[in-house]
Amino acid sequence: MNEDKQVNSPNTDVAKECQTFSIGELAKAFDVTPRSIRFYEEQGLLSPQRSGQTRIYSKKDKVRLKLILRGKRLGFSLAETRTLFNLYDSHQNSKIQLQAMLEMTAQKRAILTQQLEDINVLMTELDDVELRCKDELELLKRG
Repeated sequence: MNEDKQVNSPNTDVAKECQTFSIGELAKAFDVTPRSIRFYEEQGLLSPQRSGQTRIYSKKDKVRLKLILRGKRLGFSLAETRTLFNLYDSHQNSKIQLQAMLEMTAQKRAILTQQLEDINVLMTELDDVELRCKDELELLKRG
């Protein structure tokens, strides 16, 4: 029998759930610094076990780190991410968490839409300034 094959059995599923990670492994996996991970821990977003001074991160911590980084990319603050985590921890009823996420998403969308409108106005103003400068330069060249 080939020993390299991974067999999905209740024992391997339990092993996957019990899988742990060092701070260095998580940092490398998510391309962040260990300092960032320690910061998220200080903010109460991650809660590794300890063995002496060594942090031991669980699969749950790994998933949370992924969610923290995704939220950051989407513009969610750490406080907003913490709110979602707290909702999930206290109410594993996904309806409450999903409603909160929809509200936060709508707020982010409104902010981004306003920022996009502001950027478009600024781009138009820059186009006008650029055109006036070019016209002035052309007039100066003609004398």
